[in-house]
Amino acid sequence: MKHVSVVEAHQKQQDGHVYVDVRSTHEFEAGHPAGAVNVPLLEHDDTGQMAQNPDFLRVMKASFTPDTKILVGCQAGMRSLKAAMMLETFGFIDVTNVKGGWGGARDQSGAFLEPGWVSANLPAETDTPPDRTYEALLVKADKAE
Repeated sequence: MKHVSVVEAHQKQQDGHVYVDVRSTHEFEAGHPAGAVNVPLLEHDDTGQMAQNPDFLRVMKASFTPDTKILVGCQAGMRSLKAAMMLETFGFIDVTNVKGGWGGARDQSGAFLEPGWVSANLPAETDTPPDRTYEALLVKADKAE
């Protein structure tokens, strides 16, 4: 498994890598790396609890080819690590986990172990073109079937 810092991830975006933010749609809408697409690994279920997104792999396979250069990020790095491992298991060959994610990884005292996108002052956005939203990618996956 490959891992990069948020600064390295931003540089890789400039070289054509796709940043896939696996946070929930609500988290993504509140702010995300500029240019990111949203495919949540976990999403709120009908009861409001966070649960595994049953469409995660289906949407990823419908949206990206197995050789797409994918950067996987989340809030602090744990969901993205799990998602990246899943993607590798299911045939994606160029997957990189983004350490620190959006908010940064912290130790028990609250000190940064790994800075996040926000603390590194990297380009961020709250508005998302429709083709990069989870809703649009889910519709695309449904049409592909």
